[in-house]
Amino acid sequence: MSVESGTDLLTASIKSGIHIYNSCGGEGVCGRCKVIVKKGKYVTEHSGRISEKERKIGYVLACRTTPESDMEILVPEESRLGDIEVLTQEAKAKRLAGLYTPAEAIEEEHYKTETKVFKHGPLSTKLFLKLSPPSIDDNCGDVERLFREIRKDKNIPVMQMGLANIKRLPRLLRESNWKVTTTLGNRNGTTEVVLIEPGDTSDKNFGIALDIGTTTIVAYLVDLKSQKVLGAKASYNPQVDFGEDVISRIIYAQEGAGLEKLHHAVIDTVNTLIDSLAKEQKLTLDDITAIMCAGNTTMTHLLLKIEPTYIRKDPYIPAVNSMPVIRAAEAGIKVNPRGLLSCLPSIGSYVGGDIVSGVLASGIDNTKDLSLFIDLGTNGEVVLGNKEYFIACSTSAGPCFEGGGLASGIRAMKGAIQSVSVKKDKLAVETIGKAPAKGICGSGAIDGLSVFLQNKIIDRSGRIKDNRISKVKEEDGVKRIVLVEEKNSATGKDIIIDENDIKNIIHSKGAIYTGIEVLLKESGYKKSDLKHVFIAGGLGTALNIRSSINIGLLPDLPEKKFEFLGNTSIAGAKASLLSSEAMDKAYSIANKMTYLDLSTSSSFMNNYSAALFLPHTDIELFPSVKGL
Repeated sequence: MSVESGTDLLTASIKSGIHIYNSCGGEGVCGRCKVIVKKGKYVTEHSGRISEKERKIGYVLACRTTPESDMEILVPEESRLGDIEVLTQEAKAKRLAGLYTPAEAIEEEHYKTETKVFKHGPLSTKLFLKLSPPSIDDNCGDVERLFREIRKDKNIPVMQMGLANIKRLPRLLRESNWKVTTTLGNRNGTTEVVLIEPGDTSDKNFGIALDIGTTTIVAYLVDLKSQKVLGAKASYNPQVDFGEDVISRIIYAQEGAGLEKLHHAVIDTVNTLIDSLAKEQKLTLDDITAIMCAGNTTMTHLLLKIEPTYIRKDPYIPAVNSMPVIRAAEAGIKVNPRGLLSCLPSIGSYVGGDIVSGVLASGIDNTKDLSLFIDLGTNGEVVLGNKEYFIACSTSAGPCFEGGGLASGIRAMKGAIQSVSVKKDKLAVETIGKAPAKGICGSGAIDGLSVFLQNKIIDRSGRIKDNRISKVKEEDGVKRIVLVEEKNSATGKDIIIDENDIKNIIHSKGAIYTGIEVLLKESGYKKSDLKHVFIAGGLGTALNIRSSINIGLLPDLPEKKFEFLGNTSIAGAKASLLSSEAMDKAYSIANKMTYLDLSTSSSFMNNYSAALFLPHTDIELFPSVKGL
């Protein structure tokens, strides 16, 4: 690669399409962008994130190293973004009271049993029309003639059509012998004639459901007529190159062309996913007429290239919560040029459309039972409620549930340790795909802490103790537990959890648990009043409930009350794409939801410090863990 003078190695790599793991947006804080210099002259800043042993080998931080000559560098395994393992499948749980059952698999037989309760009424619908030609006795205009024919089939009091379509209509009607297909779009309460085509193309109408996550992007190709999911694809959100959390990206968006770069990063990936899905089904992009997107507030702003600055500034107000339906082309998404893009509504700066989508898929809006909905991601959103009301908060749990902030942490990918156990008095691990260990993901870290606590490898404050089960090392004054020795790992380095990692996990689990506590207290309920606890997110598929209770992440309740939902964001997006009734329900959920800002809550701060123990300073809150 060729770079301009003064360009650091991380920036150079990003520009060349080489994605190096970093979670701080190139600020030199996270220490994740380590590379090994094999040849060449360079200038680098000293970092405490590089050990003396690593420094001797040639390790530097890519974000803090500038070349002064031609260079040869090696990106070690632990610094690479590996093959993604994300939930492209929808939520597994049925909606309570049978309102909606999201798809578990993209298989023909599934659709025979799926309960579809929301009335089918997609964001865009195709209608084939045979119009009567005009005559002396029937001399209304072409537009009025078209509207009249549409209303014979559909009860649409308010209809509109853009000037471009009006200009095309006279010749199109006559050349097609008055047989045309109209695409009708549900646009902000008004039906728009989005597209007019000659002949009958009503069988070719497709849409895209999008989940724009902070870490990953998931896309479904959906047949809007049959309601079937034809394909699903996922990718990392390339914005991770500019920062792992939303705050880092908001800050980056304020720098020069930062907003433009962040916008193009996500749009280019969305377009690549859509193009790949279309080609697999032998469709053209013109066949795709509607897109429904679910994402947190910041991700939605960046998708649409809306300035996100004020999301993080007091009083924390986004530019928009309920985004009007627009042309997908306005956002740069390559589908039919007149195709529509709709986004599920947000609640506030830190509770977005992905959570509204999740609540929609979970069905807690349809029951009197008090339920919790928890999204175990970087933002750590928690929702408490039932059909009457909702109260929600964002706990800012941090990235460690997704592998960030851990010495050997990686996202849930092939080779990530996802569970830890003790076998024959020795630590044993299980990796995703049964592959050699590259690092540890969030579920593995949670499992590990529980196992360490149960086997007296750590005390309740998280300090590592000498023991006969694990191999304990100390480097730079920090104790570490070796899960996989260097000779057995894929990276050639020990896969470890150190005391700093344990502290980070304790802070993250404390934030989630305290968020739950505060919502219950604010609503006048106790944890025993909870009937259901739904867990969403990529972490949920491998999360061990018992381990989560043991470390104080989840409340001490019977395990039967907990249910994994998987990717609820994409499930709600698909439902809303296929049904205006589901979208109306999403808006109803958003309107019922109150956002509680924990940053101004004295109750949160008081309870949070008490939760920074395993499982908690008040062991009476965790009776089933007392014996550990």
